[in-house]
Amino acid sequence: MAESFGLWGAMLLVLLITGQYFGVTLTESKAIVHNLRRRTIHWSNVQAICVEGFQGTQTVVIYEAGGRRTRLRAPITGFLCWDRGFEQKFHIIGRWWQDHRGPDWTPVPPPATQLGGPPVPDQNPFASPT
Repeated sequence: MAESFGLWGAMLLVLLITGQYFGVTLTESKAIVHNLRRRTIHWSNVQAICVEGFQGTQTVVIYEAGGRRTRLRAPITGFLCWDRGFEQKFHIIGRWWQDHRGPDWTPVPPPATQLGGPPVPDQNPFASPT
């Protein structure tokens, strides 16, 4: 029994330490996503930035032109981790994209439309068909 409490305590400590590395860095040309692996997403490739529910929390999701979705680990808000600035952070990310996506940016038709198929039954038309 004491071993399980020690294991849970160690897991909590690891989450607290690594949690500070989750999030996104916004630059003029790209978003650098800090998840378990770092990803770079160029603003010109982003088609939408939305808030979605996931396992009882709300997260920010970046949709790319090819249909790829990237769920940000931070900012996040939910029952155990309420972020009072979540809405403001979401709007900052969205505004940053709109201001830096470039004058040549144009929306890309959803993947199913490009193939002549039916619209994708997802909340975002740029999500990949499943």
